[in-house]
Amino acid sequence: MEKRFEYYAQLAAVLLLVVGCFLVLRPFLTAILFAAVVCVSTWPLYRWLLRRMKGMQNLAALAMTLSLILVVILPLALVAYNLADNVTAFYDQIREATEGGPLEPPAWLTGLPLAGESIRDYWHLIATSQEEMMALLKRLLEPTRKFLLAGGILLGQGVMEMSLAAFVSFFLYRDGEALVSAVDVAMERLAGPHSGNVLDTVNNTVRGVMYGLVGTALAQGIVATIGFAIAGVPAALLLGVATFVLSLIPAGPPLIWGGAAIWLFYQGSTGWGIFMLLWGLLLISSVDNVVKPLLISRGSNLPFILVMFGVMGGVLAFGFVGIFIGPTLLAVGFSLMQKWTARASSVVSSES
Repeated sequence: MEKRFEYYAQLAAVLLLVVGCFLVLRPFLTAILFAAVVCVSTWPLYRWLLRRMKGMQNLAALAMTLSLILVVILPLALVAYNLADNVTAFYDQIREATEGGPLEPPAWLTGLPLAGESIRDYWHLIATSQEEMMALLKRLLEPTRKFLLAGGILLGQGVMEMSLAAFVSFFLYRDGEALVSAVDVAMERLAGPHSGNVLDTVNNTVRGVMYGLVGTALAQGIVATIGFAIAGVPAALLLGVATFVLSLIPAGPPLIWGGAAIWLFYQGSTGWGIFMLLWGLLLISSVDNVVKPLLISRGSNLPFILVMFGVMGGVLAFGFVGIFIGPTLLAVGFSLMQKWTARASSVVSSES
């Protein structure tokens, strides 16, 4: 009886300790998870850099951390700042333009088959009434302004989380081998002799998902920047960076290249507007359909529905960095489930 009581007392103490540690680390859990995902994904690069620096762990870890800041955090900070700064200015310009007098509809809009004449009549109807015009613009522009500002705030929060993650990643790089050894021992006690396969699955899956998400976003950003430059869209590089960021979200890039096409149509450049639409539909979107499955399939056969739920649920649970954490967690769980079910099937078939 005493041994049983002692066993349960020890178990309760361990559980309380685990819960206490979780409560202490919970405010930083998002940054820790993101740092772990980044370190696992870039570990081969860190090992190569460590060899080049003749085993100087502190210097190699510092170089990787600074690279993360320069390549990821600073561009996102610039996008967040420009988005929050320019949205209000653009809204004010539209409002001043409407107060200056009625606006004429663009020729491409009134020239649409069947609907063009009706659109022109409705446009002139609301243009003759300043109050009705402003009410319509407020209904259309105010939600858009709030959405874009919210996106800028979300990006800003993501930059703060990533800054903390960069700090954490320095220690994960430097002490990564010791941490892996400790995790290996813990997994061996929990999962038995198959723990090595579990760790390999986690590593391959994390790298596959991260390479798929970031590689696809980078490819779409480059292709979009080229298209914006060819069509003569202003701030092509900034729009390309915005496309890179929104490429991490399902159906995100059309918000950028679609908006650029609308701007070209409104400027009277109908040919370039059609070019931008075709460039977005045929090239930018095809990158997502071809490159992402190719890269992710190297680490895991994650269904698209899980990628979508991972991105959306990750953002709701962890904020902006959940774009990376969500699909990664689902991919790891999905891959482990496949491994375990395959192992169970092989055991059943061998017994029969």
